[in-house]
Amino acid sequence: MANIASEGIAPLWHWLGHQLAHPEGGGGVLVGRAMSLANREPYRLAIEALRPAQQDRVLEIGFGPGAGIAALAACVPGGHVAGIEGSPAMLRLAASRNRGAVAGGQVELREGDFRALPWAGASFDGVLAVNVAYFFDAGGAAAFEIRRVLKPGGRAVLYVTDRSTMARWPFAGADTHRTYDAAELRRLLVQGGFRDADIRVVAHRLPFGVEGLIAVARAA
Repeated sequence: MANIASEGIAPLWHWLGHQLAHPEGGGGVLVGRAMSLANREPYRLAIEALRPAQQDRVLEIGFGPGAGIAALAACVPGGHVAGIEGSPAMLRLAASRNRGAVAGGQVELREGDFRALPWAGASFDGVLAVNVAYFFDAGGAAAFEIRRVLKPGGRAVLYVTDRSTMARWPFAGADTHRTYDAAELRRLLVQGGFRDADIRVVAHRLPFGVEGLIAVARAA
């Protein structure tokens, strides 16, 4: 009986994993709104680690429903916030949430591929990616692009949930999520062109027994 129940719920977990990777349709909108709640503390920790100055140009990779974009815009009132997202559904949500900042020119949101960012090299003082590296390519192109668009001395901050926690979540299977421990998160950034000496990975304990990892990498 337990096996039948498990088999019956497996397609739901599979659906959820794919929606987290690429939200679409009405279900994607619901998942996106749930992401806003789940990511509050990760965003707080990641933006605190990024330490953006008021005049900075910052980029968010995979901005989802746009909560991080709004928080970054509040941190850089004299600067500029750009974002790239692969999901049209999330782009619409984020554009609606940040309507005023987009209209005023402080925020720029684009749909696109993390492996080919549509900005020139050395365009940003900071790059943020919260719970997105699970969907980066194994070849390291997304990590390389983060390094490419950073100005010398700029900082990239990546937040992920540690593999030890992800292993308990049935929606985070290998078919949709690339998971990390601290060493592998560091290797991702080295693969992208950051020097090992310029990378710091810190573990954080979040509510409900979640182990989070924040990597901070400085562009030489």
